[in-house]
Amino acid sequence: VRKPTMFGELIIMIVYLPVLALQGVEGKLFRPMALTVIFALLGSMVISLTLMPVLASLGLGRKTEEREPFLVRWLKETYRPVLAFALRRRAVVIGIALACLVGAGILVPRLGSEFVPRLKEGAIVINTIRLAGVSLDESVRYGTQIERTLMAKFPDEIERIWTRTGSAEVATDPMGVELSDVFLTLKPREKWRRARTQDDLVSAMEKELDSFPGMKMVFTQPIEMRVNEMIAGVRGDLGIKVFGDDFETLKGKAREIEKVLKEIPGAADVSVEQVTGQAIIQVEVDREAIARYGIPAREVLDAVEALGGKEVGTLQEGDRRFPIAIRIADRYRVDPDSLGRILITAAGGERIPLSRLAKIRTGEGPSTINREWAKRRVVVQANVRGRDVGSFVADAQKAIDREVKLPEGYFVRYGGQFENLQRAQKRLMVVVPIALALIFTLLYFTYGRAFDAALVFTGVPFAAVGGVVALWLRGIPFSVSAGVGFVALSGVSVLGELVLVSAIRDLLAAGVPLLDAIQRAAEQRLRPVLMTAFVASLGFVPMALNTGLGAEVQRPLATVVIGGVVSSTLLTLLVLPVLYATLGRGGHGNG
Repeated sequence: VRKPTMFGELIIMIVYLPVLALQGVEGKLFRPMALTVIFALLGSMVISLTLMPVLASLGLGRKTEEREPFLVRWLKETYRPVLAFALRRRAVVIGIALACLVGAGILVPRLGSEFVPRLKEGAIVINTIRLAGVSLDESVRYGTQIERTLMAKFPDEIERIWTRTGSAEVATDPMGVELSDVFLTLKPREKWRRARTQDDLVSAMEKELDSFPGMKMVFTQPIEMRVNEMIAGVRGDLGIKVFGDDFETLKGKAREIEKVLKEIPGAADVSVEQVTGQAIIQVEVDREAIARYGIPAREVLDAVEALGGKEVGTLQEGDRRFPIAIRIADRYRVDPDSLGRILITAAGGERIPLSRLAKIRTGEGPSTINREWAKRRVVVQANVRGRDVGSFVADAQKAIDREVKLPEGYFVRYGGQFENLQRAQKRLMVVVPIALALIFTLLYFTYGRAFDAALVFTGVPFAAVGGVVALWLRGIPFSVSAGVGFVALSGVSVLGELVLVSAIRDLLAAGVPLLDAIQRAAEQRLRPVLMTAFVASLGFVPMALNTGLGAEVQRPLATVVIGGVVSSTLLTLLVLPVLYATLGRGGHGNG
């Protein structure tokens, strides 16, 4: 027993090694878990090789008789005729097993996909966007009105609420005064009256604030918002970046994409980043006028520059230096007429108003101009509600390719959570095959025969069947968390097969006929196989049923492992004996 169990522990440890290769957010989430399992199994292996034999010699008497509990006897009596029936109907059993594999393959595309399940942080952030150029007083008034409305409508759901408008000039997160973040901390969910879930609460709040004019809203969560901003540069689940050269063309194509996105089911908070609406005053020097008065253009431009402040010198106090700047008095900065009254001194000493030397007019200009990789870009962002991000992006890509025609030199890139999902999927496409290859290699070293290793390895795809079905039954899309669950499951799923195949080999080596060896080994190893499955799945039950903070990330992983262990156990008890009975003679004959 020691050899297969030791190799089983090694398999589980090695399976978790590729998880350490995950990067970014997914690496931060699952690397500690993988390290914990690896070190725990190392300690368990050392104890089982050193301390446990000593304790067994001291605690177990020489004349100890093995007694089977009533439950084990009943299970064996029930299992015996079922196994005999399966061995008589091998084609039917193998056909059902293959049908299960095909059915799981059909279910996989229907699961959907997302990066990681959205954590319910117990807080909400409403990012509000008003017209560029709005005054600070108006932004503060608007924020205060939002706070009062939400507190009046949701007194049982909101614990505290506050608003942050704009940011300091040296902040790492620059925001104009037209941008405000309304932060809400929520009361415990059992006290809520107007909603049962956070998504329902967000929908209710959105309806209450829809009547506020001249404002766009994006609902998110504090940590989620910061992570999205740091990784992808957008605050939503999906950011569609339109790249090009001409600013007007970019705005037009971004509006077309916004219109397309709003038609896709599941789209929420669809908006184009605000790039226009900034009120500006344009001062164009009249070349003929300054020539008549003999005033250099530089004199006029210096006066205009002084509206915002012009550095004219440096003040030094000891080792410290401070720039000296001059700025035109505020009374000239009120409107274009006041600006036109600024006096410019001509060469002959005359004082000429600026309105006679330049054309002054108001207009509207870009509030921000963003670039990425030296290319201008405009972002259309959206959140996804009621469906998975992967299928939403797939529908969005098809619709945009079909309905939005981009000029030459213009292109689209998809960011946000979808960008993280793509990176994680590419990493898993490398990690999972490595894990499977390592499992098969260890199985081969365990038995020294490719045939037995391949039979034990069949536990991996059949365990995947249970994991896929469990996700589908619970309505959980595939995510990085579920992917790590499948990686862990690939190691756990072969433990029962290891025990059973080792018992069959021992009986065959003792000269027992093949069918008798299979039946006797299956009955003898029924209890350890069931105990292995029970222990492996029981430890994940709290994670699968937990509803506390952070449970959303754990739930897919636990669901996959529990479902996979169930299907893998059925394989071990029914399909594996049938495969061994069908292929065993040929396999051993070749050995």
